[in-house]
Amino acid sequence: MTEKLSENSIYYHVVLEKIVPKASPAFEEEEMQKRVWGRRWGIFNDVGAIKTILMSRPGEEMKIITADKYDSSIDALIDEEEQWYFRSDKAPNIKGMQAEHDALVKILRDNGAEVVYLNGASPRDPNSMFVRDMGMVVNGGIIISRMGPVGKPLGTGRRGEEAYITKKVAEIGMPILHTIHGEGLMEGGSFCMLTDKCAAIALSPRGNKCAVDQVRNVLSVQGIELVEIPLVGFSMHIDGAIVMISHDKAVVNIERLPYWFIDKLKELDIEPIFADYRDSRLAVNCIAIKPGKIIMDELAPWTAEKLTQKGIEVITTPYKECRKHGGGIHCSTLPLVRERD
Repeated sequence: MTEKLSENSIYYHVVLEKIVPKASPAFEEEEMQKRVWGRRWGIFNDVGAIKTILMSRPGEEMKIITADKYDSSIDALIDEEEQWYFRSDKAPNIKGMQAEHDALVKILRDNGAEVVYLNGASPRDPNSMFVRDMGMVVNGGIIISRMGPVGKPLGTGRRGEEAYITKKVAEIGMPILHTIHGEGLMEGGSFCMLTDKCAAIALSPRGNKCAVDQVRNVLSVQGIELVEIPLVGFSMHIDGAIVMISHDKAVVNIERLPYWFIDKLKELDIEPIFADYRDSRLAVNCIAIKPGKIIMDELAPWTAEKLTQKGIEVITTPYKECRKHGGGIHCSTLPLVRERD
């Protein structure tokens, strides 16, 4: 037996001399991505030109939202068991929402983006249009989120959307770098790439330290710093507080960020442009389609003018019906591939 083990050892020694394992180039390097995964996946920052983007058109699932669920104390329709809310006293205007969503898709396509539609969402999940929250895209692939709202009936709330996006990215061949697990909670609306080497992540009722540590482990392999930001009050996601619009500029709702984070932006040579108080809630939830060119809700004219004066090209689009569901343009989009620009 000892003699046979010795022979095997010599045999594999010879094999390893001819078939040499190599750690480099790294997983994220473009040549390796193309060789193994067919193309480069992911983003370097939040402003590079969008090449591929994930979206989910609102449809039949919205019919679960009914006018009999109106709560006058919050002036909205809400269902605690199914875990949805809708800022109206009327059921959703689905055709109106679809028209707004289609207009947003057209702008993206007109600017060179390939739009990939999510499929397989549950008819009991009206929140699936907000694809941003399902994952955090970084260089080389995606980190799958773990959603906060669970719901009482089986299969309700946002918990379960993780499976939709996992199936979709597997279908199109995108690498999954990690899935938030254990008791980790994190949604993609609370993740932001500030620069190629620095990201921000929010602690809130929808994001906890367990998940932050998991995201940090992924980013540390790539040498990316992760800044933890405790959001104020009942704020859910960071994309209501800051969105990058150019390599050196961000639109910011100062009411939702700690004072020290503004100093961090300045340290990174990022100019915070404060959203006008008349439309700050609407303005920040925008998306950069390339450096210095963004899509913004048409109901944020004061901030749009302010950004234009700073040299930012602003394309406005109607999103009033979709916003009643509690999310905006940024919430409805998840870039899967951006150029480094």
